[in-house]
Amino acid sequence: MKTVLLAGGFGTRISEESAFKPKPMVEIGGKPILWHIMKEYAYYGYNEFIICAGYKQHVIKEWFGNYFLQSSDVSFDYRNGINEVTFHEPHIEPWKVTVIDTGLHTMTGGRIKRVQKYVGDEPFFMTYGDGVCDVDIGRLLTFHKEHGKIATLTAVLQDQSKGVLDIGGDNAVKSFREKKLSDGAPINAGYMIFNPEIFDYIKDDTTVLEREPLEKLAEEGQLMSYMHKGFWQCMDNIREKEMLEKLITGGKAPWMKWGVES
Repeated sequence: MKTVLLAGGFGTRISEESAFKPKPMVEIGGKPILWHIMKEYAYYGYNEFIICAGYKQHVIKEWFGNYFLQSSDVSFDYRNGINEVTFHEPHIEPWKVTVIDTGLHTMTGGRIKRVQKYVGDEPFFMTYGDGVCDVDIGRLLTFHKEHGKIATLTAVLQDQSKGVLDIGGDNAVKSFREKKLSDGAPINAGYMIFNPEIFDYIKDDTTVLEREPLEKLAEEGQLMSYMHKGFWQCMDNIREKEMLEKLITGGKAPWMKWGVES
């Protein structure tokens, strides 16, 4: 299965760094948070990624373009009047990474629609490029296959202002609505799985995934929630970035199941 990552927004709430790079490229532990998310999926054996880029998309392309060089020991030999490059013991993941410019002002649903031809006619993972989680991807996929609905999202219980879910006793999402500051209910943490029918719910670049598509799926009983009781944290501001940094430096980053040595 492929993993689609939304990485095209402006990241205005962390403008201290996003003025120079897309928010998913802001580093924690010396690597972009986007890399951390990809490592999470790769830990469970999913190594093919489609990145929906937009704002400063060239930064993402350049980073992956230089990844092999940056992750390897290297010798440059100019003695014969040419540049002979030898790589030694490369430390690189067995990934296939497709970076697509999905537009500067395209909404979340529109970005997913734009990569449809790269996804193909099969289920796929999808998540945002600015949050980390220790959800068991394997169990999430099993849950999705068992209920047979079009969409699954990962829900967490946190007192934060994210998309709010009304979940029934059978784990079906009864309604999906935009956040309110007063809410203290299950929230959408991302880490979703969609069947290819999701593309039929997305009209064009102006479609916000969290509005018409998910709301319609909820109304039709086609949106299910996988309740995650472990760690989840988005990185919306410098305070949250610093908190994630402290977890890494203290060796207490729950999402880093692969180990800090990588």
